[in-house]
Amino acid sequence: MTRTRYKIHDSAYPHFLTCTIVDWLPVFTRPEAVQVVLDSWSYLQANHRMQLFAYVVLENHLHFIASSDDLAKEVGDFKSYTARNLIDLLKQANAQTLLKQLAFRKSAHKTDREFQLWQEGIKPKQISSDEMMQQKIEYIHNNPVKRGYVDDPIHWRYSSARNYAGVAGLIDVRSDW
Repeated sequence: MTRTRYKIHDSAYPHFLTCTIVDWLPVFTRPEAVQVVLDSWSYLQANHRMQLFAYVVLENHLHFIASSDDLAKEVGDFKSYTARNLIDLLKQANAQTLLKQLAFRKSAHKTDREFQLWQEGIKPKQISSDEMMQQKIEYIHNNPVKRGYVDDPIHWRYSSARNYAGVAGLIDVRSDW
């Protein structure tokens, strides 16, 4: 029997999800690192594997709202794919300090790899009403404001706030929930 840290009980509903880099390390300080995440979400959407409603990527974690027929599997695939590609990117950039920390912070039971990029789990929260969806979208979009990075959510490049403001975002999101 396989174990999963992705406890999603009803895929019929969208879920608010959080993915965090181990030890809150700042992996997403390079545009090309964020692009790996954006490309993965775009691929999952284009292949009808996931619907993305909102997102934000900060230097060490990301939040998003998504739905899928098998959301736990798609999030697992997303984390696996992005981890492999981000580790490769860090190797190419010779980011030795980050790589050493990702190796040091690797969980002991992960004997099949040299590094661990993502913390285990996704902290899923099922969204069961329009009010909850709106609250979670506002939380996502205001995360960079709360952290003092920007004064207005649409000024944060790596967020769907632009999409919701009627401005072209970096990737498409489904805003007609």
